[in-house]
Amino acid sequence: MKIMVINQAPLTAKSKPNYDIEKITRQLNSYASPGTTIELGFPDNFAGASVKDVIGSQDALNGLHHILEAPSIIAKIFWASENGYDAVVSSNTFDPGVDGARLAVNIPVIGPLRATMHVALTLADRVGVTVPLKTHVPYTRRILRAYGLERFVTDIVPIDIYRGVQQRKDEIFDKTATLIRSMVDRGAEIILPLGGALIPYVVDPDDLARETGVQVLNTKACSIAMAEMCVRFGMTQSNLTYPRAKLKSADFNEGFK
Repeated sequence: MKIMVINQAPLTAKSKPNYDIEKITRQLNSYASPGTTIELGFPDNFAGASVKDVIGSQDALNGLHHILEAPSIIAKIFWASENGYDAVVSSNTFDPGVDGARLAVNIPVIGPLRATMHVALTLADRVGVTVPLKTHVPYTRRILRAYGLERFVTDIVPIDIYRGVQQRKDEIFDKTATLIRSMVDRGAEIILPLGGALIPYVVDPDDLARETGVQVLNTKACSIAMAEMCVRFGMTQSNLTYPRAKLKSADFNEGFK
């Protein structure tokens, strides 16, 4: 089984993810079953790709960049469906491009937010959600409302850390643990940490769980396991929910002439 975990931004000489690609590839593969290979994928470059860096430098990530990058992500997922991948998982925990890609391909396309929320609600009734920045809070609330899952969430709280995360592991851990304890006091029974660049790429959710005494879910592991389950049992998104037309790769690259 071969699964692509697709990054939200292109990989260019000027644009690289804020993590070690080889290290994260090994980490993602550690969550997979024997016989499954996880490969990182990147969308092709697109107009507006720099918006993420601009608003990120202002700690103002509000979902605008996800809207702009969705077409390129969808095109890459279509490419993956034609080039031997059995499923695609969004690397970004806010599920950019996932719904659109489901309208284009018949392989499973898994979004970590939606998939991990359903794992959480299989194990508990009330979910506490952490996000990297304050600007993620209303954006996350809108996504959960669209999924019909907002009513199960006790809190959406920002860690207020985004830049320089590789050097701030202890700070992220301590602040997140404090936030988790406060959410549990307000009724949260399980924790969904959004922002994979922080958790699990820098801080291990299992360490947070041991520190706080409440389960902290690993969005990457849950999503990969969901993708594996779909492939193993021949399941994919419903054609009634996501009806598809016959498309080819060129359709995603050609404009009107």
